[in-house]
Amino acid sequence: MLGLAGIVVGLAATYALTGLMASLLYGVKATDPRIFAAASATLALTALFASWWPAQKAAEHRGR
Repeated sequence: MLGLAGIVVGLAATYALTGLMASLLYGVKATDPRIFAAASATLALTALFASWWPAQKAAEHRGR
């Protein structure tokens, strides 16, 4: 849930700052929904893996 909250806040901040980013981008619009979706999915998967991995290791250790 914390990762999801961070993604939502990050998307809002990014969308608010698109005017500053527009001059840095080449070949893509600053508000391209595919880029927002890809970045959000990448961050969500990273957060999921970062919480799953230690939990899996703890569960294995507890079973010994």
